[in-house]
Amino acid sequence: MEYTPISPFMRPISHAHLRVIERPESSVPGKPVNKWELLRELSKAQAAFGVSERDLTVLQGLLSFFPDDALGGNTEMVVFPSNKAICERLNGMPCSTMRRHLARLVDAGLLMRRDSPNGKRYVRKRGEDRVAFGFDLSPLYCRAEEIARAAEAVREAEDRVRRLREVVSLMRRDLAALAEFGEEIQPGLGLWDQLSDTAALTARALRRKLSLEELSAFRTELESLLDQARNVIDGPDTEEMNTNDAQFERHHHNSNKESIDLEPALEKGGAAAGAPDADPCEPEAEVKEPDMRRVPKIPLHLVLTSCPSLKTFYQGDIRHWHQLFDAACHVRPAMGISVSAWEEAQRCMGPEQASIVVVAMLERFADIRSPGGYLRALTSKAAAGEFSCGPMVMALIGRRSAA
Repeated sequence: MEYTPISPFMRPISHAHLRVIERPESSVPGKPVNKWELLRELSKAQAAFGVSERDLTVLQGLLSFFPDDALGGNTEMVVFPSNKAICERLNGMPCSTMRRHLARLVDAGLLMRRDSPNGKRYVRKRGEDRVAFGFDLSPLYCRAEEIARAAEAVREAEDRVRRLREVVSLMRRDLAALAEFGEEIQPGLGLWDQLSDTAALTARALRRKLSLEELSAFRTELESLLDQARNVIDGPDTEEMNTNDAQFERHHHNSNKESIDLEPALEKGGAAAGAPDADPCEPEAEVKEPDMRRVPKIPLHLVLTSCPSLKTFYQGDIRHWHQLFDAACHVRPAMGISVSAWEEAQRCMGPEQASIVVVAMLERFADIRSPGGYLRALTSKAAAGEFSCGPMVMALIGRRSAA
């Protein structure tokens, strides 16, 4: 057609009608776009374009009148159904409602009206010329790339929210577990009630659909409480609370001859080196099951002071018992301790005490002929309830003081 009208038939003109009709070539995708895929992308990014689900339902009905699955190419993208035909395609939607949603699609710049002189919608052909009056879908096609980018941004935002929600859920679970664990090892501390209440409130909040900002606030609060709990349970804050226990361990060291210096048969050669073949936890033996959930009574800083060689082989920070366990797992293969011996030590001593034994052995590694056999022998004593790691640590401190 030689002229493209901008005013609607018997309706006031608006800014939507004054938009540039002929878009620059650079803004046109240049290749056909599947109309249904484009509609799905627009549905994902509908908030960015200010349209509702009902608006998109009407747009879906209009797209169904377009004969091809792909928009673009040289095909004129004008559909010309009557209001009655559109409402029938929309399962009997009232005509007034349909017109209201059409107006919103035009205002959003996704459709353009091509009204004839008398307001009717039709197509007129004369030879190869074709003139159609109705709803032009070319704005939707021209904004295909913009719609795709907006939909991808929405997906990325949803993925960030989903990942953060998973993190908050896991942190809430850890908080509840630490509250229960802390109440067992240090009953009566008010922090455990705070942790338990926060975990319950977070679980209740997670039933709702939370925004990224709300989830970030929950994560910050939970991180702070988790750090407090770990500091109380196995961090530097436990040192003063364990002072009396450490004094008991020193007294035990002075009266009990189980220290690392007083077990030469296990350190140097001989028949004792055959200890690795013994099963430290045989069913026939009277095995005293250790309490694996108890944190060692000896302060962590005392262990690190007595075993400075650990810093040579492990560069990470060690401020909590779980970090000492990571360090022991790191140096264990280099010491020649088998996986089975390490797992047996953890089962009979507990992960924390087994870690102390391994790092203490590392400090005296040159004096131990068979580290795996030595660990199995100590594991056997622990299984019988006859071993404590306190004397080993105190013996190493005594050696450093005497040096």
